[in-house]
Amino acid sequence: MRIRPETEADRAAVRAVNEAAFETRTEADLVETLRGKDISLVSLVAEVDGKVVGHILFSPVSLTGRPQLTLMGLAPMAVAPDYQRKGIGSELVRQGLTHCKDLGCCAVVVVGHPEYYPRFGFVPAGRFALRCEYDVPADVFMVAELEAGALNGASGLVRYDDAFAGV
Repeated sequence: MRIRPETEADRAAVRAVNEAAFETRTEADLVETLRGKDISLVSLVAEVDGKVVGHILFSPVSLTGRPQLTLMGLAPMAVAPDYQRKGIGSELVRQGLTHCKDLGCCAVVVVGHPEYYPRFGFVPAGRFALRCEYDVPADVFMVAELEAGALNGASGLVRYDDAFAGV
């Protein structure tokens, strides 16, 4: 397995992976919408034998009252059904977090499975008094500090790009 940055040539394969991994085309459409915006994205693919079988995307989010903090949101992350439960998603998350840190991001938020994401350092965002702009259960809105102490004293509402409103 090889993890690498997504290229323009990967777009159809990334769409196919997202469509196969999710019940609707919503996540695949979200990826395309975010690509069309003038924002910094971290978009990685997982290849097995030269075939794209996984994808992860990180996009900027903001924290009300703390514009100086560089935060990213992880969404979506997809692995083709035949390749799930083989460590591909885990490696996408690990390498994605590293890329975000290398770009100067101090923390990443995710709305995801509370049994899965803690293994990568995610904790309930409520520990930092962070709230999600969407109505989600507290245990599924999590954050991982990439820079120790970056969220000390930070609190408020985390806002995603408006492309997420339809998800």
